[in-house]
Amino acid sequence: MEPWAKAVTGLTLLALLAFVSRFVVQGVLFHFIRLWRRAMPAQGWAPILLHDHVLVRIAKIVPSVVVQLGTPWVEHLPANASKAIVNVATALTVYHVVRVVATLLSEVNDAHDRHDGPKLTQTNSIKSYVQLGKLVAYIVGALLIAAAIMDRSPLLLLSGLGAMSAVLMLVFKDTILSFVAGVQIGSNDMMRVGDWIEMPQVGADGFVVDIALHTVKVQNWDKTITTIPTWKLMSDSFKNWRGMFESGGRRIRRAINIDASTVHLLTPEQKQHLSQVALLKDYWNERDGLLCVPNGGDPGQDTGCTPIAAHQVSNLHAFKAYAYAYLMAHPRISKAPGMLLLVRTMQPAENGIPLELYCFTSTTAWVEYEGIQGDVFDHLIGVLPQFGLALFQRSSDFGSRQIAQALRHHD
Repeated sequence: MEPWAKAVTGLTLLALLAFVSRFVVQGVLFHFIRLWRRAMPAQGWAPILLHDHVLVRIAKIVPSVVVQLGTPWVEHLPANASKAIVNVATALTVYHVVRVVATLLSEVNDAHDRHDGPKLTQTNSIKSYVQLGKLVAYIVGALLIAAAIMDRSPLLLLSGLGAMSAVLMLVFKDTILSFVAGVQIGSNDMMRVGDWIEMPQVGADGFVVDIALHTVKVQNWDKTITTIPTWKLMSDSFKNWRGMFESGGRRIRRAINIDASTVHLLTPEQKQHLSQVALLKDYWNERDGLLCVPNGGDPGQDTGCTPIAAHQVSNLHAFKAYAYAYLMAHPRISKAPGMLLLVRTMQPAENGIPLELYCFTSTTAWVEYEGIQGDVFDHLIGVLPQFGLALFQRSSDFGSRQIAQALRHHD
């Protein structure tokens, strides 16, 4: 055979060997891995490192390695052609190695999202770290591929990149800031996927659905998606409601505005009437002309009460004691230690005297919380007349004109 014919034949056989070797190696890997899985259930990192997708990617490395190692053995192949083929095969080997690393990182992220793997930190998202790892792998792979094709040392390319460091810092500014922010968010456990956060400055109010390297996606209550740059979560403040869900109670802090003109000291008849109210019997203990009205506070602690002279008790104070007793008796109001329960009068204002209720429900579900809160205030507003009290309500201009006309007509 002519020398050129021998070279072509050698390259053809080498290509055929490279093509067949991939499927042979892939079959051998799958065969032994399946035998190993049947003999010993995979635990820890094994299901990730030995995933079928990773094995397929590893098998794709073999053809380029075969060509890279077998080309020098092809007879009568010109040196320049042999060198070019080896360089291209080396570049393909690097490319497939990078793909293996990227696939492995993707499998790690998927295992984390499925709550698999060796006791990974399931509460924190690792997607930003995975994306950064892929970016580094792609950059290193691109440098090695370029060096292999140009037949130059990668160190020469790295020295050239060092001279362009200022440009690279400008190009990857957001990536660097986002990565640093992601590390701080993860290490300080500031936010997780599934947390409810509020960030009014960017219009975000809802659950975190994705934490990536560059962005964090929040699904708002109206089902829209707000995309926040990751670095912005460190430069601006945001509210995380996770603590509320973990505590098991949701705060009620709302006031009833009492008409100041209806507040007065109790008459003997009113005292006699209120003494028959079931919820007040345990809190009003008349001793030597004194009435004991509870202070409120933490239901898990003994807060005692404040003795008040019987002739000095107002209907507002009696209603405050009733509201506290009602909250203590309510089955859906939390009495756990640390859950403050308080009924207090605030500073009188132009809208009356605010009577504020401060307590926590025994559930964090929004719909149930609103139902409990509505029931509490519906009941308390309904019993106001029994204490001789009324809600403050600003009269309308039309009502004022009616009163004025009635007075003129009377005159």
